[in-house]
Amino acid sequence: MITFIQVLAVLALVTNAVVYGTDASVALVTRSVNARLDDATMTFTSGWGHYFADRRMPPVGITGLLSALAAAVVAGLSGHLVAAGAAAVAVVALVVWLALYARIAKPVNAAQKAAALSGVVPENARALQQRWDSIIFPRVGLQAIALIALAVTIAGV
Repeated sequence: MITFIQVLAVLALVTNAVVYGTDASVALVTRSVNARLDDATMTFTSGWGHYFADRRMPPVGITGLLSALAAAVVAGLSGHLVAAGAAAVAVVALVVWLALYARIAKPVNAAQKAAALSGVVPENARALQQRWDSIIFPRVGLQAIALIALAVTIAGV
């Protein structure tokens, strides 16, 4: 049972590390680049980025959340309370991340994708990007909490 819990937690850690790395890269680099681009270039670059990311990232994120949840349940049922608690912390962080994404980032993604596909820059292009950027640091923090909690899950078994 210990190995199964660790495998679940490692799967969650690796998949969520992809999301963490993506968000961290945007927070550390892309956000500053976008601030220096004209509205059209920023919108089309972001729009096409979201076009591809919104197709490729969901399986990664879903796998990360479900494997963290499975690790929490299996650890809890097998009496590994430290591992179960740590995995539960990861699940909560990931659910909060998902809520932020769904409420704030996803509508912006949709608007920027529509702009990229149509070639029409919305009048509120800069405001859209600023709204998206407004949650990138909390998203990075939540993913970091999840990764640390998952590492504790692996060690706590």
